[in-house]
Amino acid sequence: MGEVSTPDILRGLRISLHVSFAALLLIGVLRVVVGIRSAYGGEGLIVSLSILLAGIYLLGTSWESSFSQGRTTRSPRRFVLPWLGAVTLVWAGLTLASPDFSWVAFPLFFIYLVILPTRPAIVSIAGLTAVVIVAQFLHAPSGDIHLAMVIGPSLGAAFAVVMGFAYRALYRDSERHLRTIRQLEAARLELAEQEQEVGRAGERERLAREIHDTLAQGLSSIVLMSRAVRKAWEQHDPARAGERLAVIEQTAAENLAEARRFVRDLSSPVLDSDLPTALREVAARTADRAHAEGQDLQCSFRSEGELPDLPLNHRAVLLRAAQSLLGNVVAHARARTAVVTLQVWPDAVSLDVVDDGIGFVDDDARAGPQDAHSYGLEKLAARAQELRGALTIESTRGSGTAVNIRLPLEGP
Repeated sequence: MGEVSTPDILRGLRISLHVSFAALLLIGVLRVVVGIRSAYGGEGLIVSLSILLAGIYLLGTSWESSFSQGRTTRSPRRFVLPWLGAVTLVWAGLTLASPDFSWVAFPLFFIYLVILPTRPAIVSIAGLTAVVIVAQFLHAPSGDIHLAMVIGPSLGAAFAVVMGFAYRALYRDSERHLRTIRQLEAARLELAEQEQEVGRAGERERLAREIHDTLAQGLSSIVLMSRAVRKAWEQHDPARAGERLAVIEQTAAENLAEARRFVRDLSSPVLDSDLPTALREVAARTADRAHAEGQDLQCSFRSEGELPDLPLNHRAVLLRAAQSLLGNVVAHARARTAVVTLQVWPDAVSLDVVDDGIGFVDDDARAGPQDAHSYGLEKLAARAQELRGALTIESTRGSGTAVNIRLPLEGP
């Protein structure tokens, strides 16, 4: 048998209240109809008042039930007191006409305790009890008046008050739990929205870094190559123009592959090979592009130490670092030599890109990558920090630049 919740108990109590009201009212009508007449009217008047009381009661409870279940948006709140007053007046008339309707007072006790505040409810219950006692005296046989006519209704009213307070405590507890559940649901929805927003922001950040390190670098190279081609044609040098057009074609093809990867959300084609091979290809392509742009740049790669099986994130960051840093060398350094070095340490792996170009201004170099350098260096530093690594830059005017990115390795 399943557990019974507080809302189920309250629902059962409400149903029992309405059923008891209807049953007690019906019993009173039947007792009158079968021959027990009232003191102040015949069966017709009592039956008419009973039907009126049942109609008023059914109208109010049906409206309240429809509103609580969402079947209507019109609230019955402002009509509660007039409804309760009408029910009470008709019941009082019936009870004074026939004491058989005194028992209907018990469900009315609970209704008063639910609708009214504590003090007005108790005062009203005392008034209902007084009506029951008066009805008992009015219909008592001559000289047959005894103390039970007072004690019985009073004890019934006291019992109803105690049970009413218990019902009210359960109701308030249920409402408090319902508010708590709604607050938790609202907090869960808000947290889910925040997590989705963080995920979207992280994905945008990732794509921005990927585009800068690949497509932006390639498109920048294509722009420079296009200018170089125009200059070669102006100088009537078709051989150099053809060489630079070949570089443009190769760069565009690489960028197209990267763009397709973004659409498919797959890993980089370059990462399909091992990291040293990929870095060596990046160095070679950088030298070719620099030569096509008219720069006398020698770009080489070397590896020191036995490279372990690096996680994909480590390989991606190191590869993107080499692409971004060598792109900066071609675009800004005016260097003659650039060396990419992959080193393996007992607890870390590092990548150094060293050039003999013009370097940075001293103050900017000390300021750090977030303040002094390009968007690419700033995002590269952020990517290293995500893997608990660090990016350091050493540069002085006219003495070249050395950039190191170091990523820790997991222990055995």
